[in-house]
Amino acid sequence: MLEETGQDRNRELTVVMPREREQAGVENARLSDVLDYALKGKKSRIFYSADELKTYLKNRKSEGKGRILFVLSLGECGINLEIIRLIRFLRESGNILEGFIGGVIADSKSDLYTKSAARELVFTANMAGCAFVGRPLVEGTGTLSNFSIVAGNMGTDLMGAYRQSAAILTEQILTEEFQRKKKPGLLALHASSHRTSNTFALWDQVKERLEGFDIREIGLRNGTLSDCSGCPYKMCLHFGEQGSCFYGGVMVEDVYPAVKQADGIVMLCPNYNDALSANLTAFINRLTALFRTTRFYDKALFAIVVSGYSGSDLVAEQLIAALNMNKTFYLPGHFAMMETANDPGAAMALPGISERLDEFAARIQGTLQHSGKEVY
Repeated sequence: MLEETGQDRNRELTVVMPREREQAGVENARLSDVLDYALKGKKSRIFYSADELKTYLKNRKSEGKGRILFVLSLGECGINLEIIRLIRFLRESGNILEGFIGGVIADSKSDLYTKSAARELVFTANMAGCAFVGRPLVEGTGTLSNFSIVAGNMGTDLMGAYRQSAAILTEQILTEEFQRKKKPGLLALHASSHRTSNTFALWDQVKERLEGFDIREIGLRNGTLSDCSGCPYKMCLHFGEQGSCFYGGVMVEDVYPAVKQADGIVMLCPNYNDALSANLTAFINRLTALFRTTRFYDKALFAIVVSGYSGSDLVAEQLIAALNMNKTFYLPGHFAMMETANDPGAAMALPGISERLDEFAARIQGTLQHSGKEVY
């Protein structure tokens, strides 16, 4: 990220805090306390309903990128009807959040629902054009036990860690500027058969549309990648500090160096059982050793997801949770190209596919590539 400037500090943070109409006047005291702490000294504007946000966005005249924080109060059961109205509005409104960069605070009286609610909202907002900073989610679960390690690292109690994490997130949203390069590195990861894969066929077409990139492809086929077996933390950290992993193999020899050098990664994800394939899941799990010593805020995440029948959104949400929310990859707006194609070759025969390939390639190029002479 670029260094903070005076202009960054003067940016207004759009805060969207959906509140059920029948709950008006009923305050979530803990969440209000956290939000007050996070917004202290920052210019912000709060909207409590989808209709309020809709009116603001339709009339917004500000130039440049908007900064947006979604604040989700989920109660005991994880259901807030105004959040559902917000999701419907975003899904019906095209690219209404194009140019925005965002994050999420999710608060629940249960130890459940924060991640699932945030994941669906981030996916929906991303489809409306919103980018998200690396690790964009701060969760306040019922017991706040999710802050146990963070509180120790910060030298505070659980509530203190919640407040500070929220403040760090709002600062990150306000100052985020993804760095572009003249010749960016792009890593494509797949576990596909080139001959029959619709996913790989689409990637081939995207790749042809990218000029001035340093592109590398790595195949993670059966027999080349062992999954993570959950080594003790200190052992994982020990190997991570050496840029390695206890299990070695293609992850250490090829994937770790390629990830470190890349400015963006493209996950090529055929959907067979409404989930990431085993080898791509193993890649994410094994990335933990490198993550112990290396953060990925300055690397963008893209994906091509092809489903035989349906469910591409489920796979895209898994990528968001694992690589953006957990592993800190930056999430550009419209990060995933999602298509439905069953028979070999069917993807390239889809109506309008050439235009969608153009748009996706342009998205990658616009996110990663600096067109001028200066290289950041």
